[in-house]
Amino acid sequence: MHRNERARTLRPALTVALGAAAALGAMALANRRMAQRAEREHPPLGQFIEVDGVWLHYLDHGSGEPLVLLHGNGSMIEDFETSGLIARASRDYRVIAFDRPGFGHSDRPRGTVWTPARQAELIHHALERMRVGRALTLGHSWGALVAVEMARRFPRQVTALVLVSGYYYPTARADVPALSAPAVPVLGDVLSHTVSPMLGRMLWPAILRKLFGPAPPPLKFRGFPKEMALRPSQVRAAAEESAAMIPAARAACHHYAELDMPVVIVAGEEDRVIDFGRQSARLHEDIPGSVLRGVRHAGHMVHQTATEEVLAAIREADQLSLRALVEAD
Repeated sequence: MHRNERARTLRPALTVALGAAAALGAMALANRRMAQRAEREHPPLGQFIEVDGVWLHYLDHGSGEPLVLLHGNGSMIEDFETSGLIARASRDYRVIAFDRPGFGHSDRPRGTVWTPARQAELIHHALERMRVGRALTLGHSWGALVAVEMARRFPRQVTALVLVSGYYYPTARADVPALSAPAVPVLGDVLSHTVSPMLGRMLWPAILRKLFGPAPPPLKFRGFPKEMALRPSQVRAAAEESAAMIPAARAACHHYAELDMPVVIVAGEEDRVIDFGRQSARLHEDIPGSVLRGVRHAGHMVHQTATEEVLAAIREADQLSLRALVEAD
């Protein structure tokens, strides 16, 4: 093949490649600008603490017995804030809500594998630095795995657990490969800065229907900063946690019976993300003395749609821990 013929053959492919590169570059620039604007429009709500080389953002409201809140995958403090849970609980408790590593305004150093155990250690060290001795601990969804690890590894720090809409046992999940793609080395960086945030914006209404169904998202959730959740850095953090979810549950599920503090389990009975019977109900069977509170006609975001029921679970866990303390004396 002559040189001119070879050039004519390669020209269409080169044109397509250059066009694709230009499109990806434009998407990356647009996503960067939207991320910067989101951070300007939604500055940190609370304070920062440096722990183990990581800057953690946290909110500290109220007084009384400490109550630690750990949000789910892809979320941040604003989820608890818009739900009203922080405002309501801070009437009776010192509420400490963390942006877990990589979410909201907290760091997520790339050199660390952020398993639930590693995050539990980080939160434990943060609470020690804050001179918080013992605390009620609530985890929602992926945050429930972190809460369980805190209770397992640092039982003297956790007076009681409130586990909300958690994933506790390994099951087949068809959505995990797609959700985990932005965590793949090299390719994941490209996706998280280009296609994934754009796709997230397009699918946002469908995502909310699945998260909240069968109930619609409440009006108060409009205060949740969607664009903060769609920043490239947070998209990648969420993908890493999607990829780690099944292995984390597999590693933890053999140890649930070891938990010897009060445990109150709360979940929507019609959760479309995590099956109520295969997860929360099964966990109740595996933890002696645990309490299960299923919320009828509620989905995954039960703290948003049934805030009073979650508050009641917190109070119940508190009363159970006080009763256990009296009995121990």
